[in-house]
Amino acid sequence: MVNEKRRVAGISVFAAIFLTGFKFIIALLTGSLGLLSEALHSGLDLVAAVITYFSVRISDKPPDKEHTYGHGKVENFSALVETILLFVTCIWIIYEAINRLVTGKTEIEVNVWSYVVIITSIIIDVTRSRALYRVAKKYNSQALEADALHFSTDIWSSSVVLFGLVCAHFGLYFADPIAALIVALIVFFISYRLGKRSIDVLLDKAPVELIIKVEQILKSFPEIKTYHNVKVRMAGADTFVKVNIHLQPELSLPEVHDICDRIEQEIGKNIARCEVFVHPEPEN
Repeated sequence: MVNEKRRVAGISVFAAIFLTGFKFIIALLTGSLGLLSEALHSGLDLVAAVITYFSVRISDKPPDKEHTYGHGKVENFSALVETILLFVTCIWIIYEAINRLVTGKTEIEVNVWSYVVIITSIIIDVTRSRALYRVAKKYNSQALEADALHFSTDIWSSSVVLFGLVCAHFGLYFADPIAALIVALIVFFISYRLGKRSIDVLLDKAPVELIIKVEQILKSFPEIKTYHNVKVRMAGADTFVKVNIHLQPELSLPEVHDICDRIEQEIGKNIARCEVFVHPEPEN
């Protein structure tokens, strides 16, 4: 499991290194703001990919005396850092694009390499986002899922820049800064979603959909008369569930233990990497 997660995160890092260098070179040669914005975006992708790689390595460490709930929140913290970096990029891109539109300095050189770098970027991003999504879903890794979501947005932003280059090829140079603005808006929207998710987990906001799922499982056990204090928290790929249940007081200790075991197993089957604590109480 760990090796597969690290491998796909490592491949993402090497892909980001290649794309960042390629885009920067072509952007400098053509003077395209759209390509330059994509190059800077890829540069932050590289930083984000490196952060994800190390967060995956750390988050999979087992719990210890100082971190009794494990190290999973490292993944959520890395996603928050990634969000901040993306917001900074958005601000710079928006400023440069508006400045070029206002001053009228929108003319750029478009050549075959402009198209090659963007098409290559789209192909690589499609490949690595699919690989990251597959492994993220397989191991319930929020860090890899955030990385996959990030790179899937790169596909759309690169497509927008490609449109801007085609327009510039026909003399419509204003399309390049407009394309850069659209890229910035796409990145801004995705950054907001990533940031909100990471902050929610870091602040232990209860995931409503998981609480509903846990309550549905509890209702399926006829032995449970009532339940209360359902608590769910997440840390990276791990989920922690705690609940108090009321059972018939005449049940023996082995019977109570068996019911609790079955509840924990059923919740564990429906929620990946889930640690469950069931506290039984006698029904009045």
